[in-house]
Amino acid sequence: MTNDKFVQEIEVLKSFFTQYCKDNHQDKTSKNFTLTYNSINYTFNLPLCEECNNLLSYSFNRLSECPHTIKPRCRKCPNPCYKKEEWKKLAKVMKYSAIKLGLSKIKNLFFNTNIKY
Repeated sequence: MTNDKFVQEIEVLKSFFTQYCKDNHQDKTSKNFTLTYNSINYTFNLPLCEECNNLLSYSFNRLSECPHTIKPRCRKCPNPCYKKEEWKKLAKVMKYSAIKLGLSKIKNLFFNTNIKY
């Protein structure tokens, strides 16, 4: 996997977990993450609860250890590396956030245009 693809995957996970945790959990604390991929360090801070922090850390670990040169979608991966229970939790986060973020993009496009109906 290229460094650009790795960063893209990180950004998707960050936005999905931030949205999900913001809407569903209360006890958030700032967590520092430092990831290393191909000798490059990525550092960032996210406000997450303990449950989301643990699942996101697990997801980052799986992502950084992905053996595929061209990373497939995890759903279609021939050798899934997620444990079944974590996969179910991640799927719940992804489904919720994809809908929520997708609807907010549509809403922003609709309300930020100068088109008069």
